[in-house]
Amino acid sequence: MLNVVVNGFWGLREEDPQAIAERWYVTLTRLGDIDHATFHGWHEAGDGVPADPLLMPSVPALADYVVRENTGPDLDVVGYGASLWAHNTDAAKVTSAVRAGGSSPYVTRSVSVSFRSRTVGEDVDVVRRTPEILAAVAEAWDIDAGQVYDRPLYRAVADHFGLENSDPRCGRAVFLSERRAARAPEGLPGAYTPAADGGLVIDLTLGGTRTPSAETVIDVNTELRAAGALEPLTAPFDRAKL
Repeated sequence: MLNVVVNGFWGLREEDPQAIAERWYVTLTRLGDIDHATFHGWHEAGDGVPADPLLMPSVPALADYVVRENTGPDLDVVGYGASLWAHNTDAAKVTSAVRAGGSSPYVTRSVSVSFRSRTVGEDVDVVRRTPEILAAVAEAWDIDAGQVYDRPLYRAVADHFGLENSDPRCGRAVFLSERRAARAPEGLPGAYTPAADGGLVIDLTLGGTRTPSAETVIDVNTELRAAGALEPLTAPFDRAKL
């Protein structure tokens, strides 16, 4: 069963629905450029069925959707969350989710793109390109750290190091913001690709040509942690990135 996630996290950055919509539109456009067959026909979050309303991405439409999805009190403090999903012929079901904005120094902001299917395997091109998707997400949202993972790998790394969900870590690939990237040691078993704003993607899949073992990923995490590249942001946050 395919269950692969690309995600990213950052700390304190206040943004309103308009600003969130602008970043989200860039994300969806870039995803469509990478694999239009997978990333089109976006539905609003609902019951996860084709009857869920379609949303044609644009900044105004996304801003309106973010507002409609967030009706509780203190949104300027806790921030805004929303998601869209798409499931096209011969493609995995994909979900694009965001949690952004708000003034709280205790809320972790996040973005994710997830792939799930019982019939589509991990050998499809779009899954092989998940490190590229990680770079695109990192640029659109100016994240602090991010990764590509499958569920067994995520559990193995979390259990080994005793990590919280938002703690930086390396999966099949890792994104490191500028200060983290400056601490990354050379010689890790992956492809090093410079990313936006001084960031770095380290791709342990070497462009989707291999799947690194859990042992390899744990070893890479050990080296990155020792170098300080995976140092957590500590709450209360006073900035978005390390």
